[in-house]
Amino acid sequence: MLKNALKTALRLTALTAAFPLAAAAGFGRFKTTYTLAAQALALVPGIAGDYLRIAFYCYTLRECSFSSRVSFGSFFAHPEAQIGASVYIGSYCIIGTASIGARTQIASGVQILSGRHQHARSAGGEISGAEKGVFTALNIGADCWIGAGAIVMADIGTGATVGAGAVVPRSIPAHSIAVGNPAQVVKAAIQNISSS
Repeated sequence: MLKNALKTALRLTALTAAFPLAAAAGFGRFKTTYTLAAQALALVPGIAGDYLRIAFYCYTLRECSFSSRVSFGSFFAHPEAQIGASVYIGSYCIIGTASIGARTQIASGVQILSGRHQHARSAGGEISGAEKGVFTALNIGADCWIGAGAIVMADIGTGATVGAGAVVPRSIPAHSIAVGNPAQVVKAAIQNISSS
């Protein structure tokens, strides 16, 4: 009972402390101040940082559950992102426009890009800035595991596992295991592992 009371007090304190930053960011509508606040909060250490980050994202992301955790050094680059309940995001992750399903676990150093075509090239081969690119909202299903250092550029189905260091340029089906660069499915359905 004391533990629950302490958690409630920490949540209320974090919501109060994060409110001015969220308001300055227009609750996710002002891109420049949103980015500044998200990156600054990524550097707040310890449990205080965990609570402040999730409080800020509860105010600014399209959807966010306070039961989730965003660890030190990690931030959401775009406020259009969504986080389901009980999601864990490890340290030093950068997440673009993505919807992350409930109970998904993301290890440290993962990058979830806003699709594969964020920069375009002119007819002469010159690369443009992100303003000319195509940003895609990625869907990461519920109950997924994404290993350390993975780079995700496509959807990941519910219950899928992505190995450490994998590069995901194409969608990964639900309940499968994918590894490598580019990521290849090595088990089509986790439910069938015991029978193979």
